[in-house]
Formats: sequence, structure tokens, C-alpha cells
Amino acid sequence: MKRPTHTLSDPERFKIGLFGANCSSGLTMTTVPERWIPDGDNTLALAQVADAGGIDFLLPIARWRGYGGRTDPNGYSFETLAWATGILAVTRRITVFATVHVSLVHPVLAAKQMATADQFGHGRLGLNIVCGWNPEEFAMFGGNQRPESERYAQGREWITVVRQLWRSQDLVDFEGKYYTIRGARCTPRLYQGTEPILMNAGRSAEGRQFAVEVVDCLFTSVRNPDDAKALVADIRGRARALGREVDVYTTGYVVCRPTRREAEEYLHYYAVENRDEEAMAQRGRLRNEDAESLAAWAAGHHGWPLIGTPDDVAQGLAQIASTGIAGVALGLVNYLNELPYFCQEVLPRLQRLGIR
Repeated sequence: MKRPTHTLSDPERFKIGLFGANCSSGLTMTTVPERWIPDGDNTLALAQVADAGGIDFLLPIARWRGYGGRTDPNGYSFETLAWATGILAVTRRITVFATVHVSLVHPVLAAKQMATADQFGHGRLGLNIVCGWNPEEFAMFGGNQRPESERYAQGREWITVVRQLWRSQDLVDFEGKYYTIRGARCTPRLYQGTEPILMNAGRSAEGRQFAVEVVDCLFTSVRNPDDAKALVADIRGRARALGREVDVYTTGYVVCRPTRREAEEYLHYYAVENRDEEAMAQRGRLRNEDAESLAAWAAGHHGWPLIGTPDDVAQGLAQIASTGIAGVALGLVNYLNELPYFCQEVLPRLQRLGIR
């Protein structure tokens, strides 16, 4: 199928997105009163500010329950296919991802949902494929998760079915280990026959191999230049050996203020003085993470820290770009309050640095 021309299609442009804005508290675990609450009005306002301000993409977290504690981070969250459809309808240029747990959404349903969203967005939908990790969430759907190797085998079947439905003019039959499909079809069609950009969020060896073989972009966390360079070289090298091109995206968190002292003080205020210790402990139980790792999570989802003045933040983003990372999805304590300053002050600096 044809690939769309969208905000992620320019290989020379370092892409800037927002991550987790469909979830309460976003990427943080903080009790501060200004923490992000993504109700409908805030969500639509943020999407339009991002669209007009030059942000390239919005990437949601597929979450079914929160982390508990005093604030229950991510406990209030929008389902991502419906969320994406609404945002695509009120924006003009930005790429909007849906994040889908493949074992929880049947591929025939997902294919039709995504084609519907893509029509509203004129080809600007993206798909982030997640094969699952949170056992408490999967228990809500009445079943245990498969072993990790099987999750990705199921993911391969799932996207095979979805692509056949997107591409075929005829009724689709499919017989696999995980899906048996008889006489299926997908209408409406994808907008102008273009296929959404595909991303996989994966940290394990199995997840990264899935990205190399199946999708356009790997989304994962890295926190220093050496690790980022090694990861990009590995993923690109393995993909090119298969005749494919796969980009690497990562996540970061931003505290941008007129002075470095203001930024550092605010980071300490929300991520240390007012972190949600009970929610952090629950996160630790789910992932067996140590105190240092949890502290990074409280600040911003294990992301690359971008703390300081507009010059500091721009230089930090330029450093990420220099490693070969194609783009970064950012978290803010309050997306709507803080994004205008970022767009006005940081994005022009990135243009002057030559990475946008």
C-alpha cells in the first residue's frame, strides 16, 4: 500500500511529540494540584495547541486501570482509538496514534475502527502495537497473559489479519494459531489507500525483534547518548539486513523555565517533595523495580530528562537527535499549561540548530 505524507514522513526532520496525554497525571507520579487531568475539553484544547504549534505527533498510553495511591496515576484514561478519532476530527496536520493491546482487541474490529479514524484524519492515523505487560489489566478481561514469546507471535498474526483486511477488495479468510477468520471485510477503506505508520513499544529482546521485522518504528526508553547510539545501530542494522528501514523513537520529560534554577526547583517540587509514594510502590510491585528506577518513573516515565532553560532543553533535544534517534515523545506535568511556552521558545531554537 501507499504510505501517507504526514508529519513523520520527512527523514531529515527530528520529530517532536507528546506522550501519555490521554491519561491522568501523564507520565508523572505526583500529587501537585496542577497535575494533568485529561477531560474532554482539556484534550481537545491541547490537541489544537499542539497542531497549531508545530508538534508532530500525539502518542497515547493504552491503560485500563491506574496505579492507585493518593492520586491513582493513569486511573482516568481515554480509550485510544476513540480518543484518536476525536482528535483527528478537530486537527489539520498532526499525526495521532492509537495504542492497541493486540490480545484485547480483535483484529477485525480493530481494522474497522482504525479505518474509521483514518477517514476522519485524512490519513493521519498511526498505530502503536503493544503486546501487553500489566497482569492486573489483563485480568479485567478474564484471562492470563501469554508468555512473552507467544505474545509477539500473536502480534504477528494480528497485524497480518489487519493488513489483509485493509488491503483486500475481497472477503478475507485466515487460519492461524490465534485467529480463525471467515468471510471478513473492512469498510470504510483507509483514506486514499494509504496505510498508517506502525510503531511498537518494546523493551525486551522479543519486542525489539518484532519491531525489526514488522513495524516502521520502535518506541523505547533510553537515557544516555551511548545507549541510544548502540540501540539505533543495532535496530537499523538488523532491519536493513531484511531489506527494511526501521526508526527508533524514545521518550523524555520536560521542565522548561526562563532560568535553570526555576526548572530544577520545579522538578524537585513535583517529583521529590510531592511524589505519590503509594502509587510508586504499586508500580514497583508490578515491575520489580528498585528505588532509583521508581524515582525516575515519578519524574517522567523513565524518559530522557530535559530540564532547564529553552536553550538547555533545545540542546538536550539536539543531543538526542545526534544519536540517530528519529523522534521523541515528551511528557509535561500539565501539557496544556506548559506546551505554549515550549512551542514558542524551544521549537524555534531547534530550527536554528538545524534539526527541524
